[in-house]
Amino acid sequence: MVLEQFLGIVHVADTTTFSLKEAIIALINEHSLSLSSVHGQGYDGASNMKGEINCLKTLIMNETPSAYYIHCFAHQLQLTLVVISKKSKDCGWIFDTLGDLLNVVGVSCKRKDMLREKQAEIVVKALEDGEIESGKGLNQELGLGRSGDTRWGSHYKLILNVIALYPVICGVVDSIGNDARSDDDARKADHLCKKKDQDIVNAMSLVSLTKERLQDMRENGWESLIETTTSFCDKNGITIIDMDDVFVSPGTKNRGGLDTKNDHHFRIEVFLGVIDLQLQEINNKFNEASMELLNCMSSFSPLNNLSSFDKHKVLKLAEFYPNEFSNVELLSLDDQLDIYIADMRRNNRFCGLKDLGELSMKLVETEKHQVYQRFYLLIKLVLILPVATTSVERAFSSMKIVKNRLRNSMGD
Repeated sequence: MVLEQFLGIVHVADTTTFSLKEAIIALINEHSLSLSSVHGQGYDGASNMKGEINCLKTLIMNETPSAYYIHCFAHQLQLTLVVISKKSKDCGWIFDTLGDLLNVVGVSCKRKDMLREKQAEIVVKALEDGEIESGKGLNQELGLGRSGDTRWGSHYKLILNVIALYPVICGVVDSIGNDARSDDDARKADHLCKKKDQDIVNAMSLVSLTKERLQDMRENGWESLIETTTSFCDKNGITIIDMDDVFVSPGTKNRGGLDTKNDHHFRIEVFLGVIDLQLQEINNKFNEASMELLNCMSSFSPLNNLSSFDKHKVLKLAEFYPNEFSNVELLSLDDQLDIYIADMRRNNRFCGLKDLGELSMKLVETEKHQVYQRFYLLIKLVLILPVATTSVERAFSSMKIVKNRLRNSMGD
């Protein structure tokens, strides 16, 4: 079992790479710890995207090669998708509009009730017209949950619900615009009317599948996107632009004399542009070394009578830690692994284990951690790597609570 201890909070005058590094080293030295003993790095979710943090990871690894950074692959993959989408000038406005939409439609229980009532009216009418069927589990009520930057799934779900509820939302926004209690609400409603969001093996699989899916979208996704968009516009009475016309930026009469066609702007600059940004950022964030490290770690899973065990991957993982495993110790580990896997698979006490934490505790309970000392050391090294999001994100959430209380105390 890994016992996590909170060392402290350090104030820094600035957040440059070198200042952050010096603050970390000072905190480590203050507790009589050694930087050379650091075997993992983890950072707050949103901070992962900052340039100074990326440089900090590299600086620390230059001094301590075993301080691997593979924090929350699935979590970071979602963060990458969200941040790059928002950074793109051609599609970032979508998220701003969704934010305004949530502020107007979901600001109170009354408006949420309006959304439900409109949705019920449309479902009843569709049932009467025979457009949809009734039955158990059909026509479930949808809502507009607020999305979070660290969860791409929440953004994706919000977008899907907005598409599904488009006629309902238009009706609610129109009602708010006609009966707004304040000028601010009326302006927001009018603005919206005019414009008419794990485990290791799965984490690696998500990264690879995302890259493959993005590449497939890049090569084959444009035509299907146009068909889907056209169908949606026809269904909801939205004017469809001519893709052969000259592109006019929203809010302007022309584009500085540039004869850029709508097709070129939306296909090359927006569609392909955003996909290329996503692919570039994913390749930067999930490098080959980290992927290989994760791949080796997957061999430690005790599920299904250790069916994922791969001796060569375990030895490869040991090579990532030259300070702990010399050439002689690697040879010793090689011999030890054959005995280990045979012992584990015939020992009933090791059946039904769900994760690496349970495996490590069972090894200690049966005192086999003394028999397979080198392998047990590898398990400990794997366990202390901040791969799972829960503990790291919980720590940063706690820090935010502490900082907020300190600010409130200073204000008082």
